[in-house]
Amino acid sequence: METPAGYGVVLVTAGNMQEAEAIANALVEAKLAACVSLLPIHSIYTWQGELHKEQEWQLVIKTDLAQFPAMEAKIQELHSYEVPEIIALPIVAGSQAYLQWISQQVKSKD
Repeated sequence: METPAGYGVVLVTAGNMQEAEAIANALVEAKLAACVSLLPIHSIYTWQGELHKEQEWQLVIKTDLAQFPAMEAKIQELHSYEVPEIIALPIVAGSQAYLQWISQQVKSKD
């Protein structure tokens, strides 16, 4: 097991599968993410003072967190929500082979 340096998972929700796939494709093609997993979810949240219960899609984005600013900008550009969820969680441990694969797929740090 390797102690990761700067690898993370970014969580984003989207209102439908098409938008989720479009964001995922754009991030992987731009080498801002190594992999994006898409999961259907049911979200309950408050927006503008009203309780919402919505079917959404959760994007689980594996990346080097050095790419977060560019990734956030790309998501904001493509996302239909006024305030999309874009949160990063550090990977505290991971297999060396998988972390190396993330590194190979994502743009290198400058």
